[in-house]
Amino acid sequence: MGIGEDIKQEKFSSEFSKVVVNVIYTSSWLNQSHQQLFKESGLTTAQFNVLRILRGQHPKPATVNLLIERMLDKSSNASRIVDKLEKKNLVERKQCPDDRRAVDVLISEEGLLLLKQMDKKMNAWESEKNNLSESEAETLNLLLDKLRH
Repeated sequence: MGIGEDIKQEKFSSEFSKVVVNVIYTSSWLNQSHQQLFKESGLTTAQFNVLRILRGQHPKPATVNLLIERMLDKSSNASRIVDKLEKKNLVERKQCPDDRRAVDVLISEEGLLLLKQMDKKMNAWESEKNNLSESEAETLNLLLDKLRH
């Protein structure tokens, strides 16, 4: 089934217009599926993204500015997300020893454990959703990168 059938639209003003609609529609479809997956663990997609960034930094701390730079959704409020993760004991905040005005954010052991559990769920989810060959996935990645640059 193609995008035209999915959204009940026969004609598009151009193939590029169709691409834009298709990317937006597919992004929404993936995001909704992700939200369901993360909901089971009490996380939002943005919280999961922050935890993964912090795991990648581990054992080094991250600043909120670094989180903002690396987040997938640039409109997310990183400080608020860190607040919520801290309440769940998934991250820790510490005053930066080099700059007393800055705050370091570190993933907690509990956060690392949760991500380890989520990795299994994500692998299963990806296997279930993936109907692209390795070559097709590589081509799609190249085309999406080209679209953005």
